[in-house]
Amino acid sequence: MSKLALWVLTGLTAVTTVFFNVYIFLMTLWNQTGKKDRSPSETIIMALAAADVAYQLMCYAWMTMDQVDSDCHMVGIFYTILLVLISSFKFTIIWDTSFLTFYYSTKLVSTPNHCYTQIQAAILKHATLAVFVIPLLGLATCTPILVVFQLDNRTQWETNDMDCGILLPESTVGRAYDVIFLLLSDVLPGMVMLKCCISISVHLAIHLRHMKASTNGAHPPKLGSEMRVVQMSLALAGNFLIFLAVDLYVNYEVVVKHENSLAIAFFITSVYTTVTAMLLIYGKKTLWKTMIRDINTCLDAYPCLSCLKLPEQKAPPGSPPKVKK
Repeated sequence: MSKLALWVLTGLTAVTTVFFNVYIFLMTLWNQTGKKDRSPSETIIMALAAADVAYQLMCYAWMTMDQVDSDCHMVGIFYTILLVLISSFKFTIIWDTSFLTFYYSTKLVSTPNHCYTQIQAAILKHATLAVFVIPLLGLATCTPILVVFQLDNRTQWETNDMDCGILLPESTVGRAYDVIFLLLSDVLPGMVMLKCCISISVHLAIHLRHMKASTNGAHPPKLGSEMRVVQMSLALAGNFLIFLAVDLYVNYEVVVKHENSLAIAFFITSVYTTVTAMLLIYGKKTLWKTMIRDINTCLDAYPCLSCLKLPEQKAPPGSPPKVKK
């Protein structure tokens, strides 16, 4: 696939990514009115939405400049610093998603290990501090790229379809750092999410078995809003594992085979952030219902687009109206 086609496709996903994440950020911020404290999940979700938007804007800016300045006449350090910032925001997005999955697993799964429970409580107590530390750690982890990686001279002088400002681990130190970076930015958060995913799945299986036994199989067990959070958490983990496999393969293509695959990597990450944002909206029922209502309200202004309206969940006809106290 050509870089121009990837630029167009990434632009389409960028629009949806920015729309969904800005919507999440603003609605979560506005819902804070009248509350004393923001919950850890809201703090993490807002940080994740902000990181998604920042990543998408920088990523598309680099791809646009790479299209306009196809011969890389601009100073290479500009592209290189932009790529380092993009990598740091990607680090932030992955760890924020992992942190969010960890939070939901602590709320859904109770563990008899008192020491582990205290560690969980201590981490969640400082959730606001954690979402500020994660971007700093991402920047600190990505900055050594400027020192240990080297400019890809072969790509720059022997091909016309080159990526501007790309640095590759040509030395032994660079390759060692690349392995460490992948472990810290991809594999380690992936292991955290996988562990949380397994814990939630086991909890769900045990809970369903107990509910079915308590009703003697008279009717299927229902979990209500808890089931929605379980589905969102498992979907977030599954979405990340798919992204992890593709991201590691693309990194292999760039580092080992010296292929110009950065545009593919940016497109895959854009799809990942879009799907993540949609899952976050689905996981919060009030946010999901509000978004559907807002979309349908906007479509009401254009009768020709009425076929695009989304079905809204209405209260059962027999349910009495709620009385405000």
